[in-house]
Amino acid sequence: MTDASMNRRSILSIAAATTLVGSGLPTAPAKAADNATSDEFGGIRFCLNTSTVRGQELTITEQVDLAAASGYDAIEPWVRDLVAYKEAGGSLPDLRKRIEDSGITVESAIGFAQWIVDDDDQRRKGLEQARSDMELLKSIGGKRIAAPPVGATKEAGPALPVIAKRYADLLNVGAEVGVTPELELWGFSKTLNRLGELAYVATEAGHPDACVLPDVYHIYKGGSDFAGLAMIEASRMPAFHMNDYPANPPWETIGDADRVYPGDGIAPLDDIISLLHRNGFRGYFSLELFNRDYWKQPASEVATTGLRKMKAAVRKALA
Repeated sequence: MTDASMNRRSILSIAAATTLVGSGLPTAPAKAADNATSDEFGGIRFCLNTSTVRGQELTITEQVDLAAASGYDAIEPWVRDLVAYKEAGGSLPDLRKRIEDSGITVESAIGFAQWIVDDDDQRRKGLEQARSDMELLKSIGGKRIAAPPVGATKEAGPALPVIAKRYADLLNVGAEVGVTPELELWGFSKTLNRLGELAYVATEAGHPDACVLPDVYHIYKGGSDFAGLAMIEASRMPAFHMNDYPANPPWETIGDADRVYPGDGIAPLDDIISLLHRNGFRGYFSLELFNRDYWKQPASEVATTGLRKMKAAVRKALA
């Protein structure tokens, strides 16, 4: 990154912080976490999944401003917030320009289309929903969207070869739109809850765009060993949900809301991050938390704390 581009980014971040003042939200100083570039983190970059500040009930424009003002490289919005913005009369071209002017990108997004289910009609509607979500995301410059096993979580779903075929169908829809669906691991699910299943489906889909979206918490909850990450080609992990988990509640009862900032729990982040980096990971660590205590705090405090702790974890692992 050149000095000129860094100066431009700083100006844009200050502008975003000013917008937050106007919205009545707590503000964060530009590049609050630190002024380091991705080169100082081995090429790894940082993204804000907006679930982290869901409880603060920010609009999508406020989420964009928050991510930029807090110093993130990218944002991972939830499709439902984009839908709410559009239905309220918001301009998608204006939102795209706001994102571009802020200096951040939309590297991933969270959607819940039921592409995996057995019911043919329901699956057809799921693919239609996925197309709609992707088109909405594409209109604001989004690149990828999560593809979790929605609809197949309460009981073991289809056989893995069948899931691979259905994921290939979803990938074909994505190729038509220009947005790539990322096969997402859900540790609590009865389907696609282990790294080996994720790797199998992505491989057997036989599609050039196949990629996966792992998550520190979900790998733990699903019972896989983190060493298994070495078996997945790093270029097929453009984004990785970053978080940590405490010793209590125990594995049997721990849930999404128990996730904590990276470094505040017991996850072997040094091993995870160093393994990923050695294998060529140069994607985005996206902070995804659902912690109700964090939701009670100022959004800027949560965003900047999360970024600072992610960067500290990467620095420590790569030292």
